[in-house]
Amino acid sequence: MRTTRLRFSLALLCAVIVAIASGGRFPLRAAPAEFTTYHSYEELAAALKAAVAAHPDLARLVSLGKTREGRDIWAVEIAKPSGPPVDSRPGLLIAANFEGDHVIGSELALYTIDFLLSAYATDPAVKQRLERSVVYVVPRVNADGAEQMFAPVKALRRTNATPFDADNDGRTDEDGPEDLNKDGVVTVMRVKDPKGPYMVSPEDARLMKRADPSKGESGGWALYTEGIDNDGDGFYNEDGPGGVDLNRNFMHQYPYFSPDAGRYMVSETETRALLDYVLAHRNIAAILTFGESDNLIAAGGRPAATAGLHLVDFAEAANAPARRVGMMPDFGGAGGRGFGRGGGMFMFGDEGGPAGRGAQAQAAGRGGGGVQPATTVNAADLEYFTAIGAKYRELTGLRSSGFLRAPAGAFFEYGYFQYGVPSFSTPGWGLPGGGRPAGPGGGAGPSGEAAARPPGIPAGMPAMAGMAGGPGQRGAGRGAGPGVEGSAGEGIDLRLLQWMDSEKVDGFVTWTAFKHPALGEIEIGGFKPYAAVNPPASKIADLGAAHARFVLYLTSLFPRIAIAKSEVTALGGGLYRIRADVESAGFLPTALAQGVTARSVKPVMVQLGVPPESIITGSEKTSFIPALAGSGSRQSFEWVIKGKPGSSVTLKTVSQKGGTDTATLTLQ
Repeated sequence: MRTTRLRFSLALLCAVIVAIASGGRFPLRAAPAEFTTYHSYEELAAALKAAVAAHPDLARLVSLGKTREGRDIWAVEIAKPSGPPVDSRPGLLIAANFEGDHVIGSELALYTIDFLLSAYATDPAVKQRLERSVVYVVPRVNADGAEQMFAPVKALRRTNATPFDADNDGRTDEDGPEDLNKDGVVTVMRVKDPKGPYMVSPEDARLMKRADPSKGESGGWALYTEGIDNDGDGFYNEDGPGGVDLNRNFMHQYPYFSPDAGRYMVSETETRALLDYVLAHRNIAAILTFGESDNLIAAGGRPAATAGLHLVDFAEAANAPARRVGMMPDFGGAGGRGFGRGGGMFMFGDEGGPAGRGAQAQAAGRGGGGVQPATTVNAADLEYFTAIGAKYRELTGLRSSGFLRAPAGAFFEYGYFQYGVPSFSTPGWGLPGGGRPAGPGGGAGPSGEAAARPPGIPAGMPAMAGMAGGPGQRGAGRGAGPGVEGSAGEGIDLRLLQWMDSEKVDGFVTWTAFKHPALGEIEIGGFKPYAAVNPPASKIADLGAAHARFVLYLTSLFPRIAIAKSEVTALGGGLYRIRADVESAGFLPTALAQGVTARSVKPVMVQLGVPPESIITGSEKTSFIPALAGSGSRQSFEWVIKGKPGSSVTLKTVSQKGGTDTATLTLQ
């Protein structure tokens, strides 16, 4: 990786030298991004600046704002500026790396930028899309969290840099993980403990499972994340650096009492910057996010069921009592163990209770009747999600998923339910052999479907822990499956390990003995952070190419409003009949049913450019269509007006998501 980064730096330096020698202009392909390595923030910023400098006629680089640690949240706007105003064209928003550990999302977004810019001159389809639409790309929303992947010691981090008191002791970020065995990664500690609920898995001795007494199984092991108890409260790594999971911080189904969700909706500089940008670009007609939820690999248009890593979730579950609010220290208890194990007293209830942290009504007016917020795709919109999902699977070859989270407070769900446009999320790769049928509520396809993958498109696996589980994270166990403490649902541990074995991925640390200062004889091992979250860098180019093709397909679906037919008939006596058909030519409607319900997408406007008093009968001077179906659907309008022979009348139609069109009619 170090060699590749050196090549990248040398390429950028050469580009700068050439630029200076040529009077400040960059050559056509200045310092192209390399897709054989993952990019740190500085490398990503350099690649974006070089790409935009090489194509100033197609791209513009803007900063949406800065993170808490001072990094820019970059966006690249891609369109050919000649023609209709860019902000009136239908747009696709691509956003990635909300979760700090999901860096593959940034690489897929970066590849898409490179593809669109470099292919404009040679690919007629790309040229057409960039001349009549616009693509907005935000490749790394969580720039602070992502930097942990490039740290000397890698500890899985999904959150941003906002400090947070995860264990309610009046201190923030005081008990983070440690690399005890000095192997460069923070994994899991397993300890022999007669009271421990876990046992070695009979399927693979490298894995652990929760013992089931009803089947005659007994535990004997406890699991913790690797590290020491820095604050002496009896817990390990329960209050590490950072605090807010950005893909839990948006408005739809916001998880009010989840610690990682933030103090309130859109509380973070990153989420506010993105939301402000989206609201300022109402021409965005579709959203694609690369993240840890999925509604594209899963068939049926609904988010796939959750699936987590039990080994990581089990370790993080040991910290669950530290998340409770109102636990007072037991000063007289054995060992004076304080906030941790042994005899705490609840004063106010758990954080999810009525007097817990941030206690508030989850939705004002619920239980009092009225219309409740939608939580499933509108039946009228489902066919669009189903068709687009099928095309995604065809173009990418992905048939099953790996790690997935429930999309509570996720940006892509805000994009559909509140912003009102088709909105999609994908981890960008998946594990073969999901074992669960694809369909509503299920993500993984039958194991045999993995064989249908086109040549060169890898079978990957996505991320690592549960809702907020993983070393140094909080909130493990949210949405736990029955009988599985700390699990986010179905465990993918065995599938992941088998995939790593077959692909020769160095992603698992073999259990090795270690003398812990407090726990005594333990073993350290488990899945490596980021090796289990992102595919090997050698897979980026193939995955990027597949998703760039999907992006090109998405931009072909936009509604395109047009005045398809118009005619003027003289009636005599200075009266004229004007007839016109307004057409929506794209695959998508001008507004989804949810966009109409949420009143978040403006109706199509049809306006005749004459004084209102000139209209004798027929349609209004300005008419509105709540939604016009795509694929050539039309609506007719007719006016009888009074006018002068030979004069001109302008007819105009405007669609917020489908562009504009005008026609000039001569009264004769």
